[in-house]
Amino acid sequence: MASRPLDDKTVTALVADATTAPSMHNAQPWRFRYVSAEHLLLLRADPGRAMPRSDPDNRSLHLGCGAALFNLRVAAAHADLVADTTLLPEPGDPLLLAAVRLSAPLPHRPADTELGRLHPAVRQRHTSRHPFAEKDIPGDVRATLEDAAAREGAELLFPGSWHAETVLDLVRDAEYRDVTDREANEDVLRWTRLGDEADTAVDGIPEYAFGPRKQDGRAPVRDFAGRRKVADRGTTVFENLPHLALLSTRGEGPADWLRAGQALERVLLEATLADLATSLTSHALEEPELRLLARDPASGTGQVHMVLRLGYGPRGPVTPRRPVRDVLEIT
Repeated sequence: MASRPLDDKTVTALVADATTAPSMHNAQPWRFRYVSAEHLLLLRADPGRAMPRSDPDNRSLHLGCGAALFNLRVAAAHADLVADTTLLPEPGDPLLLAAVRLSAPLPHRPADTELGRLHPAVRQRHTSRHPFAEKDIPGDVRATLEDAAAREGAELLFPGSWHAETVLDLVRDAEYRDVTDREANEDVLRWTRLGDEADTAVDGIPEYAFGPRKQDGRAPVRDFAGRRKVADRGTTVFENLPHLALLSTRGEGPADWLRAGQALERVLLEATLADLATSLTSHALEEPELRLLARDPASGTGQVHMVLRLGYGPRGPVTPRRPVRDVLEIT
């Protein structure tokens, strides 16, 4: 396999798995190009799917693309391929985020079985905006998730009660900002799909994935409907003691964001295999000064990129994805 290009069907399957990754508002800000003669799969950012209001430095765009890159690595391992990955291979081309050279395994370079083990979770992982049970997460499961982040060069922190309160306060402040500043919702309005549009959408967050309105409880769940009416949505009580985890890296820049995205997806896939439901919020982290406030108060270091909510409950519905033919070019 190393001496000839992969067939189109295999490449298409790899990219199909890659694109199940989460991204901010499900904007799917990625494009792929496979160079057959070089066995090289290139991942590029799609600037047309950027969010200048909510994500002016494209940090979340890189996180989403990093998550897609990790899924690609998992899919390659599952297909018994070795994926040699280089981040930001061309300094003069910042939209080229990664180059992945695919080859057959060799005795001294086998496919990564640890990554391949995660493959069943790629299609099972979904964002859940539903209540979770008031039930502890076992220590060994937490340790597995912490290790998953560390393997990708990031840190996953389960905050103590005081730190968690600070994070929840930041989320509430962000929610209040949405109510008082109409421009703050510009990207949400662009990337949410209501009514008939939800049934045919290939991107964005459809109304059936909004989850119920929060009647009570303290879980950080963003209300994507805002003041708009959504039929048959209902209201319910969410958990009072949500299990939060903060994903961070030491540095702050495009390479760090791509590593954080890969770490995020590795954590999410491990959580899925552990029968945990997951949801994500970067709502309170969209301003740089707020990200500093979300840091671990004990160390005061690191850059927080995502707040994860974990628990036992519904996994959430499948959300739409663009057809692979729209995001993959084979040459």
